[in-house]
Amino acid sequence: MTVEPLAEPAATTRVLFVCWGNICRSPTAEAVMRRVVDDAGLGAVVEIDSAGTSGEHAGDPPDRRAIAEADRRGLDLRHLRARRVRPDDWQRFDLLLVADDMVERALLRDVPDDGARAKVHRMTAFGPDAHIADVPDPYYGGSDGFERAYELLERACHGLVEHIRARHG
Repeated sequence: MTVEPLAEPAATTRVLFVCWGNICRSPTAEAVMRRVVDDAGLGAVVEIDSAGTSGEHAGDPPDRRAIAEADRRGLDLRHLRARRVRPDDWQRFDLLLVADDMVERALLRDVPDDGARAKVHRMTAFGPDAHIADVPDPYYGGSDGFERAYELLERACHGLVEHIRARHG
């Protein structure tokens, strides 16, 4: 998949990470991206959030195993709460980064127009693992799945920050 550059530099790049329930992959990506953005000194030009295509966990904290893996890596997910993607997210965000094919299909069912469709990419699209289309859902597995997801997301976030840095100069 070829990733097109964002149209033109804006004051802020707004990124929404999207997985199925917003309790494993997308809140982890949100927290990792916040740290990578802060470490890169780009906090003033990047807005980050996460959501799910399903509302079944709305209001819930992240999965306890995602919290444990984040704790091991020095991140705290406890303040995050799951939410479903809202119609206004299509206008608010520049990039909607999906975890896998199922999430992408669900998200695109509600795409308002072809222009908005161009905002949708895989979470891994900007990093060294762009050849890996999916961040596997660790929900039904053990802690090793959360470790693998974290590692993929960390590399992806570093690549995304480099993409954003190039955009903002």
